[in-house]
Formats: sequence, C-alpha cells, structure tokens
Amino acid sequence: MNIIDELEWRDAINQQTDAEGLRALVNEKKVSLYCGVDPTGDSMHIGHLIPFMMLKRFQLAGHRPVILIGGATGTIGDPSGRTSERSLQTLEQIQANVDALTAQLKKLFDRQEEGGGDLRMVNNYDWTHKINVIEFLRDYGKNFSINNMLAKDVVSSRLESGISFTEFSYQILQSLDFLHLYRKEDVQLQIGGSDQWGNITAGLDLIRKKEGAEAKAFGLTIPLMLKADGTKFGKTAGGAVWLDPSKTTPYEFYQFWANTDDRDVVKYLKFFTFLSKEQIEALEDKVKTEPHKREAQKALAEEMTRFVHGEDMLEQAKKITAALFSGDIKSLTADEIEQGFKEMPTFEATRETKNIVDWLVDVGIEPSKRQAREDITNGAISMNGDRVSDVAFEVTADQAFDGRFIIIRKGKKNYSLVRFV
Repeated sequence: MNIIDELEWRDAINQQTDAEGLRALVNEKKVSLYCGVDPTGDSMHIGHLIPFMMLKRFQLAGHRPVILIGGATGTIGDPSGRTSERSLQTLEQIQANVDALTAQLKKLFDRQEEGGGDLRMVNNYDWTHKINVIEFLRDYGKNFSINNMLAKDVVSSRLESGISFTEFSYQILQSLDFLHLYRKEDVQLQIGGSDQWGNITAGLDLIRKKEGAEAKAFGLTIPLMLKADGTKFGKTAGGAVWLDPSKTTPYEFYQFWANTDDRDVVKYLKFFTFLSKEQIEALEDKVKTEPHKREAQKALAEEMTRFVHGEDMLEQAKKITAALFSGDIKSLTADEIEQGFKEMPTFEATRETKNIVDWLVDVGIEPSKRQAREDITNGAISMNGDRVSDVAFEVTADQAFDGRFIIIRKGKKNYSLVRFV
C-alpha cells in the first residue's frame, strides 16, 4: 500500500498543500521529510507523539525522517494554540530539555527495522544563532508580508488578547527551518499538527521565493485528536500522559490505553499502532461482537507500551495489571508495587510493631477501632495479599515489601498503600 493510501485509510491526514504532487513524489523516490518539536519541557507527552507516529510510518516505508529539536524556536515560543504569551525559559533549561527530548526521540526512531529509512536529528539553534539581526531582516523578513502573517490563524487568533513581536516572528523562524532543511538535507515534506498549517505554508512560500516557483516542497497536517465525548485526547484526571517513565510509569501508561472507550479504540489502533489493516479490522469486529473481552484495548495498550517503553516494561505493566486484578500481589517487587499503587490512597506508618486494629486506625485506613475490628472479623481486610481475620494480629516492618510498603485491601477493590517512614 502506498504510504499516502495507508495514511488515508488510517484517517491520519487533515490537510495537504498538494495531494497529487505528494503522491507522485513518494511513488517516484524515497523522500526526506521532517517534523519538529520545541523543548518547552524535559519530556514529550502522548499529544506530542501524534505527528511523530506519522513520521515513523514514513520511516518504515523506507523514507528518510529528519527530527528537528527547536533549540532556537524554543527560546521564542510558538503562539499556536495559545491565548497568552509563554514565559521564557533560561538558555540552560532549554539545553537540558533539548538533551532530554533528543534521547527520548532517538529511542523511538533509531531502531533500524528492516526496510526503514535512516534517521537524522537536527537542532535549529545550530544554524539560527549564526544569523545577525540585519541579515535576518534583509534576507528573510523581506520575504514576509505583514498582511499575510496577520491572516494566519495562529496570529489572527491572538490579535485580541495581544501578541509580542517575539512570538509574531516565530513563523519566520520556522519557515527558515524548512528552507534550511530543503537546501541542506533535501527535505521536501514537513508534517505537523493541524495547528501548524499556517507555519508550514509560510515555509513553503519562503522556499518558492528563494528557490524558484518550481521548487518541489509539500506540507501535510494531522487531524486534531478528540475523544468520542468531545474532550481533548491525552489528558487524564491526573494531567498529561508523559513518555518519561519517571513522570508516567509504564504501568500507568499501559492503563491509559487499556481504559480506552469502545467508541475510540479502533481510531486509536489505526492512528497509533503499526498493526495491519487486517489485524485492526479483526479487532474492530471483536469490539462489536465481544466488547466485554476488551481485546482491542489490550492490543492497543500492548502495542503502545512496547513502542514507547520496550518489551521488558510491557511485561512488567502486564504483570502488575494481572496481580491487581486477581488480588495476588505477593509476586510483585517493591518497585512494581510503587508503580501499581502510585495513584492509590497512600498512608504513612512508623516502623514500630503494633496490633492490627490500632495500626489501621493510626495510619488512617479505618475511622475507628470498632470499624477495624468489624472489618477484620468479617474477613474484609487483606494485607499483602493475605486475609487477616485475627484482631490480635501484629503488624511489623519485616512484613513490608522490601521493608518499604504494606498493601491493605479493604473489600474487593479498595487498595491502600502504607509507606514506612
């Protein structure tokens, strides 16, 4: 299947500057294309991942991806999708973010699958910082019409609330990137989110003014990803879902995808996984005929966790999931306990030995000794996977996972983590 046909089947194309021309180009040759990200933080989240999944598809089809880290544009701030000015970060913080994102993206793209195109990573600071103000205004600014820039959605949406000259000039810097990569890396295609359409088309205009009207360069944007209920994709009650495992653990990452709504799961399988058309259609049928088995959600969670965190972390996430579902948590390590119970109620306890009734009240799991005795007698309390039915039972630090945690289950599903201090 032609890469453009595949993207269309996956509903992954929003706008193209020249659909017929791009289709002819990818049929004719292996194309160099790029997608960029600004280092506004030290990790991407899954919202950032959307255009890079398309870049990965081009790589697997044999094309040559170029990833741009915006060490220069990150110092300015992209006004896209914002109603107010960004707070400028220090150059030291931006460089730390550049290093973190570079490592993160290399992990996703540097695996050389059979037939995959080579990866190139660049930082726009390398060529932008050499340009002085006069050169910027004469050689680049002269090619931009203020009227055209004001008409771009990214700028026009900010006119009422206000936009600084700094953020206004972002469009010129991104256009300069496209021109530089066209010249130096033979990049003919830029892809990005739907909010990047104005920046992408501005870059194409600059290329044609500088290189001639016949210059072959193209732009493609990805649709805005919304959930079936109309809310923005990638957000949870706890905030963004990060690719950095220290911010969002592999178990939490796995659970995010496993909890996908039936109405969204096929769309996400098409968009985020590299499963074939036949595999996805089979899973789509399962959603219709056996939704209770959630096979599509499990496949989505496995594919995404494997892609971002690797096979070992996927197996760990599945192990934690199975243990929490069955209640058999004794096989888990302390680190796995910490992952699985990160968002569950957490209490603290001292290391002194105490009667179970007193201990449950002191740490705050039970509201009173009477309630604690009643729950223990009724078999409603389990500690580290074992039911406690004796009100004379004593809790010691030696019973903790790695001397750090005790897990209390009250009833069938109410887990609490007690951390020893």
